[in-house]
Amino acid sequence: MSSFSNSPAEKRVVIRAEGVWKSYDAGSISVLKGVDFEAQAGQAVALAGPSGCGKSTLLHLVGGLDTPDHGRVAVNGVVLNRHRDMVQFLRHEIGFVFQLHNLIPDLTLEENCLLPAQAAGVDPRVARERLNELTLRTGLQGRLKHRIQKLSGGERQRTALCRALMNRPRILLADEPTGSLDEQTAAIVFDLLLNLARGEGVTLLMATHDLALARACDRVVTMHDGRIHEPQPVLS
Repeated sequence: MSSFSNSPAEKRVVIRAEGVWKSYDAGSISVLKGVDFEAQAGQAVALAGPSGCGKSTLLHLVGGLDTPDHGRVAVNGVVLNRHRDMVQFLRHEIGFVFQLHNLIPDLTLEENCLLPAQAAGVDPRVARERLNELTLRTGLQGRLKHRIQKLSGGERQRTALCRALMNRPRILLADEPTGSLDEQTAAIVFDLLLNLARGEGVTLLMATHDLALARACDRVVTMHDGRIHEPQPVLS
């Protein structure tokens, strides 16, 4: 695994994309067009922009769910690639919350959340303690034995958040995490997401088309037509 390094004078960069291009359908659909992007440790960063601008694709590349056609993506200094040990690395480094929760309907909340810990080889006792902590903080402690299909939309998304944080990742990726919820429930879930991320000290990278949610983050990065458009700071 190769790595990037940070200079001592700069804050620690935990996500870095350099000259990233990504296309689909044998190159006929160009999604990312030379993206350069960095996020620092502990930041809450919103990727804002219309549907189809490349937000989700960039998240998938950072999360190791896909690979770029050109360019490099690094997480905590490690350049992502297809090496066999990369999956295990990402299980500990990154948590992912999807718009559609991607939970297993026939399993209970408890079973869904314990799966990533089991896959990462976490001691079962430690995993259950972590699950109890997270469900207490998200108000789900009374739902552990409920199957996912019996939970409300907000409860499912809170469960997905618990699952994403089970292995104490240093980076949390959220792809339109409130997009399938009504306005009131979305606000509750988003506040919980942001508070948990800050409380855990993780770096949050969230894709959203909702500017009100985006502005609650520490930084807003706008994407359009596969490129980053971020206002430059005004020099005094």
